[in-house]
Amino acid sequence: MSTPSSTHLVLIPSYNPGAKLEETVRGARAQWNPVWVVVDGSTDGSAARLQAMANDDPGLHVIVLSANRGKGGAVLAGLEAAAARGFTHVLTMDSDGQHPAALIPEFMAASHAAPEAMVLGLPKFDASAPQLRVHGRRLSNFFADFETMWAGIGDSLYGFRVYPIAPLKAIMNRQTWMRRFDFDPEAAVRLCWAGVRPIQIEAPVRYFGADEGGVSHFNYVRDNLLLAGMHLRLVSGFALRLPRLIGRRLLP
Repeated sequence: MSTPSSTHLVLIPSYNPGAKLEETVRGARAQWNPVWVVVDGSTDGSAARLQAMANDDPGLHVIVLSANRGKGGAVLAGLEAAAARGFTHVLTMDSDGQHPAALIPEFMAASHAAPEAMVLGLPKFDASAPQLRVHGRRLSNFFADFETMWAGIGDSLYGFRVYPIAPLKAIMNRQTWMRRFDFDPEAAVRLCWAGVRPIQIEAPVRYFGADEGGVSHFNYVRDNLLLAGMHLRLVSGFALRLPRLIGRRLLP
């Protein structure tokens, strides 16, 4: 895509992403303009590689954070910079090649058609997906559905999404803990609470093994504890918001 959008950009948070980074960025750039990458305190030399790419590509912009802030912190840095330049929406995708760049135009079109909504990827797993993670995410998805009275999030953990910037930035500035692995499910739930309608679109996800250049920073103990603490917060918030949520569901 050669003509840059003035409202929607692709935002890629990146921390030590491994060998798939350049391929991921090139794939995103082939589908959309502009693409921004937030280098989240990486120590693998990827910032220099990306800046070299950006020197030859005016559609690619690189933000380098001096210290690691976590996925949510990197996304927030991108949101703030994008809002300052007048953008209204970001499509977030991972830097490790797991998300389908070919679907960027479809997700952006859905967002343009319903700019008040968030467009959430509904992952379709293939044989590369670790079954422990596929089955384990069902518990988080159940709680996200419960906390929103089944508003239509679908999958709470899949980070291939289009967010409206203004409501997400406002939520994150109030909730200062939304900075790590638990960012994606909490963002979806709190946006639903704020009245942002979810739209689901099916999208494949691909897990790459180490022999294919895949890198995973997921820690089963640490990150599942983060998710458990997050859902405890959200269930408490759900109880306080229950009358409003019921009223919203009952209205035509």
